Amino acid sequence: MTGLRPQPGAAYLGMPAFPEAAKIALGDEQLRRNLRHATSTIRTKRLNAVAELPDWQDLRMAAAAIKDNTLAQLDRYLEQFEAAATEAGAVVHWAVDAEEACQIGIDIAQRHGARDVIKVKSMATQEIGLNEALEAAGINAWETDLAELIVQLGGDTPSHFLVPAIHRNREEIRDIFASRMGDVGRPAPADLTSEPRKLAEAARLHLREKFLSTKVAFSGANFAIAETGTLVVVESEGNGRMCLTLPDVLVSVVGIEKLLPTFADLEVFLQVLPRSSTAERMNPYTTMWTGVTPGDGPQEVHVILIDNGRTRALADEVGRQALRCIRCSACLNVCPVYERVGGHAYGSVYPGPIGAILNPLLHGVTDPHDAALPYASSLCGACYEACPVAIDIPTVLIEQRAAAVHEKANHHRIPTAEALAMKAAAWTFADSKRLARAQRAASLGRGVAKHVSWLPGMMGGWTKSRAVPPLPRESFRNWWSRTRESQEEQ
Repeated sequence: MTGLRPQPGAAYLGMPAFPEAAKIALGDEQLRRNLRHATSTIRTKRLNAVAELPDWQDLRMAAAAIKDNTLAQLDRYLEQFEAAATEAGAVVHWAVDAEEACQIGIDIAQRHGARDVIKVKSMATQEIGLNEALEAAGINAWETDLAELIVQLGGDTPSHFLVPAIHRNREEIRDIFASRMGDVGRPAPADLTSEPRKLAEAARLHLREKFLSTKVAFSGANFAIAETGTLVVVESEGNGRMCLTLPDVLVSVVGIEKLLPTFADLEVFLQVLPRSSTAERMNPYTTMWTGVTPGDGPQEVHVILIDNGRTRALADEVGRQALRCIRCSACLNVCPVYERVGGHAYGSVYPGPIGAILNPLLHGVTDPHDAALPYASSLCGACYEACPVAIDIPTVLIEQRAAAVHEKANHHRIPTAEALAMKAAAWTFADSKRLARAQRAASLGRGVAKHVSWLPGMMGGWTKSRAVPPLPRESFRNWWSRTRESQEEQ
């Protein structure tokens, strides 16, 4: 896979923190046009699909309640899933972190002598860096989802849950296929155009060879049913089903929060997920498998249950609701910040509003990159209104901002300028007389202030993109006193 890794400067883990990365993204006009067109189209379709259901809000609340019940008894449901899956012929592995999960996957592939493996789109495998770990072990991992294929061939990284190549337009995709497909398999047709049908045909021919020649596959799962040990993958293309049924060995990497207690619970989620993600009444392909079925599909099935910070998030009384997330991408599509900067600016597998809370919850806010993400929001609340499992993202964002502030304060033995300023403000606002004196002092500088166009130090962040507001002619306190006295006199 030489040459298919992200190029220097490509957006992903390890890139600059959000403020700097967002500034770079805002300067890319083509990126902004691509994002605006794609997100506005998806938003409109989703609204129409949701409007068809008069009980949509009831479905949201039901989905949230099922998830909360599962998280409250997660240990019991995990053990139930393991027992049911094992009885059905699957091998269940437990991984505390990314390194352990990757090593389990590598061991399975090496045991079967695999030099190549195929993958159905899986955010969990991206989260743990499975492709990179396999490559380091001399194993090539080939993406079979169309958008993931575009990203991989372009040496790029995903920027959206549902549409990983949302930042690319058709002409860019044609150029990627024409220049890169031949390096790693069947080349694109010489007369390839940017017509969607032609691009899909080129991808189909390229992938067909890999489906028929590869013996080991990796997948994720949208849902895992504790009652039956069943895994569920929903998709729109059919490539995933090919990946899940043709290989001899299937390895599924599943976050422990993906569990649902019973098969009947799936009915709720198969209504809210497609309408929130692809704006469809149902997914074109819903694939379910339970262990091994002799003579049908993979004859060796492994399930790797990963924690990788999820129990840390579960311990957060406010933030644990983020583990309800079903990766529909509805919050990304309505977010004004995401629409302008795209997913790469977040520097994470999980971008957008949900990524802004999920990453700090999984990893903590000790790293400056994760600590900056809760501020990547206008707190407009559109994400909560769109979320099909009713995650109150704005509230969690505020909680994570507070955690970032506390972490910063604990890290610095000497108080920062910001901390001192906040303490001074708190002291001033705590007493009405002190506040009145501060307001009178501020009014003395009104004549000078009208000539100021920028502010120094930490206040400079405001004036970089805003004009300094004019000071009012009088304070609210003075206005109140003046108008009330005049009313009393009358």
